[in-house]
Formats: sequence, C-alpha cells, structure tokens
Amino acid sequence: MNIFNNFGNIVDGYDVKVLNEREARAGAGLLFVFGFLSFLNSFMLGHFVFAQYFVGFFMIDFAIRLINPNYSPSLLLGRFFVQNQIPEYVGASQKRFAWSIGLVLSIIMFYLLVLNPQMTPIKILICGLCLVLLLAESAFSICLGCKIYNLFNKQKATNCPGGVCEIRAKEDIQKFNISQKLITIGLVGIILFGLYGFSSNTENRSSAMSMMTMMFPITNTDAYTKKCGMEGCDNSNCTGLAMREQ
Repeated sequence: MNIFNNFGNIVDGYDVKVLNEREARAGAGLLFVFGFLSFLNSFMLGHFVFAQYFVGFFMIDFAIRLINPNYSPSLLLGRFFVQNQIPEYVGASQKRFAWSIGLVLSIIMFYLLVLNPQMTPIKILICGLCLVLLLAESAFSICLGCKIYNLFNKQKATNCPGGVCEIRAKEDIQKFNISQKLITIGLVGIILFGLYGFSSNTENRSSAMSMMTMMFPITNTDAYTKKCGMEGCDNSNCTGLAMREQ
C-alpha cells in the first residue's frame, strides 16, 4: 500500500474524500493540552526544553498529516479515545489546507525556538495563534483554516464540521434572546476584568514579566517604583526592570 497517495477516505454517500472529524478534534485537544502546558512552562518559569520538544513533535506530526493522516501520532491517539463513537465525516481537502497552515506556523516556531532561539513578540504571537486554532477546533469544532480555504479555491468546501459550509437558517435553539445576550456579554466582561485585576495586582514571581519588559519596554515606571521603593530594583514586585534598563 502506498501511504503517500492515500489522503482521505472514500466513504459511501460522499462525493469527496473525507476524514473523521471526531478523530481530528480529539487530536487537536491533545495537542492543545500539551501546547498550553509547554507555553506556561516557558512563559511563566522560563524553561524552554519542554516547548522545544513539543514544537519539534508538532512539526513532524503535521508533516505526516499532510502526507497521510492515517499515520499521524496525534490523530491515532485521538482515534483510540473516540473509536467507539459514530464517525462524523468532513471533507479532506479543506482539512489538508488547514493543516498546511499549522505546518507553516510550526516551522517558524521551530526556527525561533530550537534552531535560533530568540526572545521576540512574534514567537509569543505565533504560539498564541496555534493555541487558539487548536482550541477552536477541539472545543467548538470551528476549523478556521477551512474557512480560509474557500477564499483561495473556486470549488467551495463541502461537508464542513457542523455543516457550516452549507447555507441554512439557524434553528430557534441556536439563537440568542436579549437576556441570553446580556448574560453572555456580562460573563465575558467579568472574565476580562478578572484577568486584568489578577495581572495588575499580583506580585510577579516568574520570568514572564522579565520577558515582557525586554520585548515591550515600558516608558512609565511609576507603578514599579511605587512597589519597589527605588527605581531600577529587581525584587519580586518588579522582576526584569533592571535587566531591561541595562
């Protein structure tokens, strides 16, 4: 069997090759968990070894997905967990396009994190983007790459996750009334306010502030000097300030 010429599966009732969306979501969820842990380990503790191994695995895994997803380690592990569930078939072509975006991002990350380690904002932005894409697919079955696929292909994607490629009216259970909208907006506001309050009032005891101050220099140090008692100090309240000013 030629594993290099077998992207997607032929299933009766579908006029295009398809993949199992449940398997893809499970694989994305597993990658998100380890990716998020590696991000926290790097950003908060300053330990990059876990992230370097993860990025290397991520790049290899997505390269295998583009050749033949039936041999992708993360998808195989995802298949193990969902093997007793009824498959949900989605078009293979748009998935391949979405995974190609993931491969490009992983190659950039591999260069910035492994081959030529640099502390740049682009590294954090790409890492954050990868996590958002993985979370969107695993938690909400939203394939953002599949949506971009339609912008570059005359033949529009079919059999998308949740049937979003097919034009249809929303059912009543999918709509929001005024009260539900207010509750949702209020929840988002509480989350954002809580994150801001936590980040602005909690003492810094990690390398995160050190990295952020090096990448995004702060011109107004009043908030720091108030906590430190003297300008340029480097205690737990203003870690990285002195390093940034050197």
